[in-house]
Amino acid sequence: MDTRLDGKRAVVTAGAGGVGHVIASRLAGEGAVVFVCDIDANAIAGLPEEISGARVDVAVPEQVDSWLGSIVRDGIDILVNNAGISGPTAPIEDIGVEGWRECLAVCLDSQFYCARRVIPSMKAGKAGAIVNIASTAGLLGMPNRAPYVAAKFGVVGLTKTLAMELGPFNIRVNAIAPGSITGDRMDRVIAAHAKAEDISDEQVRAKYTQGTSMQTFVDADEIADIVVYLCSERGRHISGQVFAVDGHTETLYPRTLT
Repeated sequence: MDTRLDGKRAVVTAGAGGVGHVIASRLAGEGAVVFVCDIDANAIAGLPEEISGARVDVAVPEQVDSWLGSIVRDGIDILVNNAGISGPTAPIEDIGVEGWRECLAVCLDSQFYCARRVIPSMKAGKAGAIVNIASTAGLLGMPNRAPYVAAKFGVVGLTKTLAMELGPFNIRVNAIAPGSITGDRMDRVIAAHAKAEDISDEQVRAKYTQGTSMQTFVDADEIADIVVYLCSERGRHISGQVFAVDGHTETLYPRTLT
């Protein structure tokens, strides 16, 4: 299956580590010219030569505008809105305003900041692909994760709306809703959830696994596979969709273990 992206110019937020780095590497491997941002300066310094990196806090619109300004002057074909944080893990009455706002800013506002900056260039080129990273939490909800869930539901709504707005310009917009992804970030999420409920990490991991039909976590490579497909010529008529890569989540967080 031909998913080559030779010469395409791609932007990936939070692309110097974790899932974002896997996505950026796959895009580069398919021939794209890749630009990433990240808040981690050390991770940026460790990027391979074929990926250009800059330290940017995507929750700050001025930083996003400054970073993307020089990139879009030469055109942009692909935007992957990957940046996100887990946010507070607590009952809603115990979540502070600062924690709420920070989670929404990174997970949702940043996608708006990036999209509005690259869309004029895509319109001028009469083509483009935007992939927003959502979550199964943005489809089902999850107790004690209100800011994150609200942000990810917002990502789905933003995706649907942008697909409607941009379709006439041959720009397609889709979202990916990963399930539990193996790696350090999920380990931290599990630890926070275990602390909030005063149970073990192993019990939380078992609940996350039990909630899926396939009884499994997913790997970052699987997310990158879908991103590449959607951004390639193979996905030229796919827009406005939310693709869950999660082993089919039946319930995001079972109340009890069976």
